[in-house]
Amino acid sequence: MNVSDMMNLLKNQQAIQDKAKELQARTAAITATGQAGAGMVKITLSGTLEMLDCWISPDLFATGDRDMIQDLVKAAHHDAAEKVRQAVQTEMSSILASMGLPPGAFGSGNPFGGLDGSLNGSPFGSGGPFGSPAGNPFGNQ
Repeated sequence: MNVSDMMNLLKNQQAIQDKAKELQARTAAITATGQAGAGMVKITLSGTLEMLDCWISPDLFATGDRDMIQDLVKAAHHDAAEKVRQAVQTEMSSILASMGLPPGAFGSGNPFGGLDGSLNGSPFGSGGPFGSPAGNPFGNQ
């Protein structure tokens, strides 16, 4: 794809908004379960990183080790979040491919934005092709 094709694509905001809505629907359908402690803690997140389920083995509570439980919950959450990030990145690549664009055409390909948790550097932030944060498929940020 040459620069002219990309510019024509960017001029067609309706098509881009339709693709953003498609990505939003695909993202909403994603679920991922992370685990820690050999499955003693399991966290399930949605594609928008909403926690859907948190399961902790009763055996783990019996240990009485609050610090260990907290660490395992954080580790399971991190595992689930990484799985969601990978699934969303796959969906993003699919959407870009359907538009005739290579993966990463609008930056790093990380739809969750910068490491600081902002949408800076994300194709869904205010500077991205999908418009303002209000049009962000992950909700208002």
